[in-house]
Amino acid sequence: MSRVGRMPIEVPGSATVAVEGTTVSVRGPKGELSQSISDRITVERDGSTLLVRRSTDEPVDRSLHGLTRTLIANMVRGVTEGFEKTLEIQGVGYRAALKGRTLELQLGYSHHITYTAPEGIEFELPLPTRIIVRGCDKQKVGQVAADIRAMRKPDPYKGKGIRYRDEYVRRKVGKAIK
Repeated sequence: MSRVGRMPIEVPGSATVAVEGTTVSVRGPKGELSQSISDRITVERDGSTLLVRRSTDEPVDRSLHGLTRTLIANMVRGVTEGFEKTLEIQGVGYRAALKGRTLELQLGYSHHITYTAPEGIEFELPLPTRIIVRGCDKQKVGQVAADIRAMRKPDPYKGKGIRYRDEYVRRKVGKAIK
């Protein structure tokens, strides 16, 4: 039995879960998410908890069991608490500005880079060198943060670029002068 899959999912009072066939929908104060699940997996409601069960012990069912439970648990957490990723910009003259839902980045190129927030994602800039990406969908928050980081990855020689807040960039030594 999957250790992750057999754990119950606690549903807080502020969230409502609807299971209709192979679709699980979760609604809460931060938004609404829905996920299509395999017909080999069943989701049962037991009071304020959800239980994810599999039909057989085949390898396909075993692999889907823990995945489905994690996806539903992330949806419940996302609509109640939300997810966030923090990015830091390092480099002389590198900064970000927020104009409505559009993020304008100056990253040492000859032009500004603009990035418009997709639906369900919001940006916050407490400092011109710090970007906080927030949303209720964990995958979308992570993908948007990865897209922004890919615009100027951290340089191993000078350390300039965009990095995650807890990311460690291993520095390399430059050329030795004779």
